[in-house]
Amino acid sequence: MGNPDLIYAVAGIAALFAATLPRLLNRLPFSLPLACLLGGVLLYVLPLRLPEPDPVVHRALIEHAAELCVLVSLMGAGLAVNRPFGLRGWSSTWRLLGVTLPLTVLGVAGAAVLLGWPPAAAFLMGAVLAPTDPVLASDVQVGEPVDSEQDDDEVRFALTSEAGLNDGLAFPLVYAAIALALSSGTGWIGEWALVDLLYRCGAGVVCGLLIGKGLGRLFFRARVSDLRLAEHRDGFVALAATFLAYGLTELVHGYGFIAVFVTACTIRAAERSHGYNGVLHGFIEQVERLFTAWLIVLLGGFVATGGLAALTWRGAAVGLLLLLVIRPLTGWLAELGGQAGPRERVATAFFGIRGIGSLFYLAYALGQADFGVPAAELWAVIAFTVLASLVVHGVSATPVMNRLDRLRDRAGRARNAEPSSQHL
Repeated sequence: MGNPDLIYAVAGIAALFAATLPRLLNRLPFSLPLACLLGGVLLYVLPLRLPEPDPVVHRALIEHAAELCVLVSLMGAGLAVNRPFGLRGWSSTWRLLGVTLPLTVLGVAGAAVLLGWPPAAAFLMGAVLAPTDPVLASDVQVGEPVDSEQDDDEVRFALTSEAGLNDGLAFPLVYAAIALALSSGTGWIGEWALVDLLYRCGAGVVCGLLIGKGLGRLFFRARVSDLRLAEHRDGFVALAATFLAYGLTELVHGYGFIAVFVTACTIRAAERSHGYNGVLHGFIEQVERLFTAWLIVLLGGFVATGGLAALTWRGAAVGLLLLLVIRPLTGWLAELGGQAGPRERVATAFFGIRGIGSLFYLAYALGQADFGVPAAELWAVIAFTVLASLVVHGVSATPVMNRLDRLRDRAGRARNAEPSSQHL
């Protein structure tokens, strides 16, 4: 296990990174996850007695650590979404979930099969890599809750809501890959469609709505003032909501990831303009940054200790095809005819960031079945794809989003000036 005292010191350094770097890097083409990745590589290159971050040996630990990080991030994403729920207002989200998600799975799986992977392993890669990540995408997502009924800009809203929901929707796809690995025929499809797809997704949505409405009522409108938590401004209650929604939903065999995001959105909808939303979001965002920093430091250590040695050119090709071809193309197609303009459509399609969610799903799946490909190779492919996403998206997110913000502000000023011009 290495030197425990040194581990505590490294954890403290990573926590300081999480607290200070977002402000220092705010205007630079360099993200917090990328800084933590480089820090992790440096720490493991130095002759220190740190435990080796081997995901094959410590699969269960990686699974639960990544699971916790995703849960916290989903709560933060849901609390930040300001736009009222609806078919039209969320049309960008439905397009990305209904078109981009399945096409990405098929595209990645097809590429993996053509490159010689077994069907079960190929479909697993598609399912694991298809969901975008709510953890590492803070630079391109909705920020703090705002006291306004106005919509957030389309790119940030679409990427936030997509990541909040497709992490849960990836679960039935992962279950399908597991069933494909365990079964020789197609007899599993009926049960999978009824239970893993319809029931568990539906249970996640229903539980999220019920728990969110109950907590929203407690937070903002409880008759006993001591129970009206919004008046006491305890931010850690966001963790209570996260764990409650996830635990209760999983107990009835629903998808807890979906329930957590729906719960957060429902709590936000209870009182959109209340300052307590900012308290909850602020606390959960701090916890998210802390967990993210720790996990990304370990990912950097995985790279430094030779974790990518099992990567083949086929695996690297699948990851690059996803990031540079499959996601941009399917995201762009999904948004055709939607609310986003041409620039926003390109940005939404490009910033399909991969991250902690993919680590969780792979760790979970490898604990359920053998997919005919060495676990070390599967981990190398996922790690390479996440690393490539961290670099490509981490460097480009700030300048691209700043450019879009300037163009949007310029267009807004021009619209506001039109009535004055006409009056003159």
